[in-house]
Amino acid sequence: MARLNVNPTRMELKKLNGRLATAVRGHKLLKDKSDEMVRQFTVLLRENKRLREEVEREIGETLRQFSVARTVTAPYSVETAFVMPAAEVKAECGVTTVMGVEVPEIKVTEGEPEGLPYAYSEITSEADFCVQRAEKLLPKMVELATVEKSVRMLAAEIERNKRRVNALEYVMIPQLEETIKYIRSKLDENERAALVRLMKVKSKIT
Repeated sequence: MARLNVNPTRMELKKLNGRLATAVRGHKLLKDKSDEMVRQFTVLLRENKRLREEVEREIGETLRQFSVARTVTAPYSVETAFVMPAAEVKAECGVTTVMGVEVPEIKVTEGEPEGLPYAYSEITSEADFCVQRAEKLLPKMVELATVEKSVRMLAAEIERNKRRVNALEYVMIPQLEETIKYIRSKLDENERAALVRLMKVKSKIT
């Protein structure tokens, strides 16, 4: 490991010892943060997997029901039923933090439904059931999108934090240790040289 280009003085040694202590503390804090972020990431990943499986299953069942509805109802009537809003939906968007990482937080609130937005005589019960299932899917899909975005943002932050930990562990700390070792050896060498000179001077005086 290449050492830093510094003058081998006691003042520089004191500065480097301080930098090394700070780097070691920073490395420990970043390592602990990284471990906790990985734990939180694992929790979110499990939640994302559960939500995705649930949403995909419900979408599949809704589409199957939609296919049944189209066989007993005019396609135009079924598609119109799906296009017409059944209730007012509001989304409150904000942010929350996970280990210092800002992730999205979206809350979906639905107004009180005023019944299905079409005449019952126009649509069969199969289509009614299908529309109601599709309506209940929206909050879960928004929740899934929120969790997926949080997982991606947390993964990116974990990667950045890992690079910082590696830079400290494999570059900065070894570099500082190597430089401190070099300065100490130089200072010891200078002390031995000074001691030899003193002994020679003393021998000449005596």
